[in-house]
Amino acid sequence: MATTKKAAPKKQPIDEDQIITLYMNSVLETNQVPKNVFLFCKDNNIPETDFYIHFGSFDTIKQTIWEKFFENAVTTLEQEKAYATYSNKNKLLSLYFTLFEILTLNRSYVLYSLKDNREGLKNLKDLKRIRNRFKDFVVGIIEGNITDSIPKTEKFTKPIFSEGAWIQFLFLLKFWMDDTSKGFEKTDIIIEKSVNTVVDLLDTKPLESLIDLGKFLWNERKS
Repeated sequence: MATTKKAAPKKQPIDEDQIITLYMNSVLETNQVPKNVFLFCKDNNIPETDFYIHFGSFDTIKQTIWEKFFENAVTTLEQEKAYATYSNKNKLLSLYFTLFEILTLNRSYVLYSLKDNREGLKNLKDLKRIRNRFKDFVVGIIEGNITDSIPKTEKFTKPIFSEGAWIQFLFLLKFWMDDTSKGFEKTDIIIEKSVNTVVDLLDTKPLESLIDLGKFLWNERKS
């Protein structure tokens, strides 16, 4: 009696995270961006059409990687029940510490992306998406703790504060990239000091924090 042949199960398209992992591995193993999408897909045995389902180019992947670093940090924070009760300062501190933990887990890629490619932090195109997400996060912190004195200057305060916090993050990122201390403990110190400074800018006593931060940086230069 004739039997029907069972159809082979349809292969599921590769997902976004799998492509990102393959891309990061390729970059770190070859110390360069893949030559083109065709060769990348061929080397990793994936259909080129699957790549374009998720990404339009390697530039899109690079921006998405940084965005996912940030998304993972925020997701981790939101899973903490007490997070909603944190002060502005502690929310920002928690974000930085969590984000730098994630960056440390991916340090080899981060260093390649922002240092070993010889463009350094000048290559801010890769950080475009994380910059937008970061600034939205900071604005959310401000909006979550509006006082009677803030609404009059709210339109001024939010963009200035969020942009200042972003510049601060870039400074911390550069410090962490160059940090050779055990467990990046110097980065932890500079995070606390700089967050005190930027949060105090919404209050009335920034000078004391600025002086404290300046002393720390001066001592680092001499060490």
